[in-house]
Amino acid sequence: MWSDIIHEFADSPSQSRVVRFLLENGFGITEDGRISCNGIEMPATAVAKVIGSDRRVVDSTAHRILERPMLREIFLNMRATPDLSRVAETLGYTVITVLPKNASERGIVGAAVRILSDHNLSIRQIFVTDPQFSEEPKLVIIIEDTLPAGTIEAIRALPQVKQVII
Repeated sequence: MWSDIIHEFADSPSQSRVVRFLLENGFGITEDGRISCNGIEMPATAVAKVIGSDRRVVDSTAHRILERPMLREIFLNMRATPDLSRVAETLGYTVITVLPKNASERGIVGAAVRILSDHNLSIRQIFVTDPQFSEEPKLVIIIEDTLPAGTIEAIRALPQVKQVII
């Protein structure tokens, strides 16, 4: 589905960058064509500055999205979720980052969660960067506890795993 969205903007590299940025960050569009994050509107100039574009490109992309029923429905309902990985240490949590050999392979999340569950660990948050939006897709798991011996080794031993970072 993400590739269909990106394909919709293949004729305009600058609008494609805007769409990719919106998707990567969970930003949506309001009914009147403004960029929003969880209902908070953001100036098009701010988005344009971050992606190295022009406000008019951001505005025209938002209006183009609203003209297409499927995209309209997606972006009117898009919501961002907080990423706890940057504050995990302050909260006393542990962050486990798993880099897969092939991010398109199924079962990576399930296998890692099974190992953590077998070690009786409480998971606070899991997120996966989509391989279509990220040059280096990863699985990030935030747990409440310290890691018991053997946990990381068990995750590293999974056939889908290229690298584990703590």
